[in-house]
Amino acid sequence: MLRARGLRLTAPRQFVLEAVYRLRHATPDQIHADVAERAAGVNITTVYRTLELLEDLELITHAHLSHGAPTYHPVGDLAHAHLVCRGCGAVEELPERALVGLVGELRETRGFRLDIGHVALFGLCGSCTPEGEPC
Repeated sequence: MLRARGLRLTAPRQFVLEAVYRLRHATPDQIHADVAERAAGVNITTVYRTLELLEDLELITHAHLSHGAPTYHPVGDLAHAHLVCRGCGAVEELPERALVGLVGELRETRGFRLDIGHVALFGLCGSCTPEGEPC
């Protein structure tokens, strides 16, 4: 895809793309740390520029799963929202079909088209919820 757009597939670009696929949901700092293990000369600025390029090419996308940096993941995944535990920080994928009712209602009542990939629902996972506590 890069070559089709007249761009070169450089080693840093390859390393960043591979890191996103390997880590699944990762911040730029996490991606940089992963890339640095393979290529010490790749700096954080290169990682940010590469993430922006790869997102423009629709190879990856991002979601905001905390107040910090965006979290990147592959586009090739099935459309999904994210469940983010405020206790342990775990991120789980929630299939698009789980939100079909909400997506339909928003479209019908408000003409709003929800971008599932950017949806993050925050709460406590089963491991962090005290026994017997109601939702």
